[in-house]
Amino acid sequence: MNYVQLRAIDQTIDDTIFLPSSKSESNRSLIINALCHPPGQLSNLSSARDTQTMMQLLESENPVANVIDAGTTMRFLTAYFTITNQQKALTGTARMCERPIGVLVDALTHIGAEITYQGKKGFPPHKINDFNKQLSSEVSIPGNVSSQYVSALLMIAPKLPNGLTINLIGEVGSRPYITMTIELMKSFGVHVTADWEMNILHVSPQSYKPTDYTIESDWSGASYWYSVVALSFDKKTTLQLNGLKENSLQGDSKVVEIMEHLGVKSEFNDTGVKLTKIPRRGNFIYDFTDCPDLVQTVAVVCALEGIDATFTGIESLKIKETNRVYALQTELVKMGVDFVEVEKNHKYRIAKHTIIHPDMPFDTYDDHRMAMAFAPIAMQMDIVINEPDVIVKSYPSFWEDFAKVATVNLG
Repeated sequence: MNYVQLRAIDQTIDDTIFLPSSKSESNRSLIINALCHPPGQLSNLSSARDTQTMMQLLESENPVANVIDAGTTMRFLTAYFTITNQQKALTGTARMCERPIGVLVDALTHIGAEITYQGKKGFPPHKINDFNKQLSSEVSIPGNVSSQYVSALLMIAPKLPNGLTINLIGEVGSRPYITMTIELMKSFGVHVTADWEMNILHVSPQSYKPTDYTIESDWSGASYWYSVVALSFDKKTTLQLNGLKENSLQGDSKVVEIMEHLGVKSEFNDTGVKLTKIPRRGNFIYDFTDCPDLVQTVAVVCALEGIDATFTGIESLKIKETNRVYALQTELVKMGVDFVEVEKNHKYRIAKHTIIHPDMPFDTYDDHRMAMAFAPIAMQMDIVINEPDVIVKSYPSFWEDFAKVATVNLG
């Protein structure tokens, strides 16, 4: 399909959404489970393309692993194929091969792996050639580039003969994702010593214990439904989101506190969380260092609601599926909204604006989160979004679910 037309339904929204499973938990659990002997039983795995790709590549004997556009899969499998000494070449889409892998490859090489680049140094495609002897039990990596590098190293650390100490240099970004990895490792019998004052993580040689584990629903996917409630004109709008936990391992559960400020109340119950519309507060300032995947969702809400908003901690967005900062700036301006950098690589702001109906479709930049973050605009005006199929990366049933709150015409 090339586009989707969206229009809000003319009735009070009161429905239940059965959210997809967490891609983040699924991908970590798959790697950890693959390192168990024998493996345990994983339940409620994500149907997202990233996770399905991970599952296929873990089982494949093909010497080339094509991760398509899955960054987490690329990073986790690079470490996994290294620790299991599999001679594999890893590649992906053109955009995937523009996303850096050098920090992780340098760390693995320092530990003792032999890895060569098949194109530009520091970027995929790359080939794992050999890993026979651990040369070092300590690595130092920047903490603010990608938490996925840290998680990849953590998950293979207990399988190293001498264990591993990871020194995180500078500010640590997306720390909840590292904590999620540590907690999942704990669920499979491995202990990680974390000194967050010194930013040092240590894992001694250990064995994962086969465990039956059920994946939680996805808080990132939940964020778009928070937007639906926030942007609805109907004060009676309510949505029940099933499968979520109040004490979640997922960093994007921060959406609860963020959206309470922006006009959505969360009430947890036996099956998940119920969302209701409440008055929003005043200006909004937030550091997204620990939950960068929420930036697009929140920026759209603030733009439409005329909220004076300031965003920090979003530097990592520039190396995601697309340059998400640029994508936001380009698409928001179609509604008369400026997303302005006010301090170099540090602070961005929703500038003063007058909302206009976009006279052109919104583009998605091969980025699933662009499509889903902009979809709730339909609560306030009819819109068209190009290339809506990108949602298969994390939430394949999104348009089917969105039909509960809007008229969805796929073309």
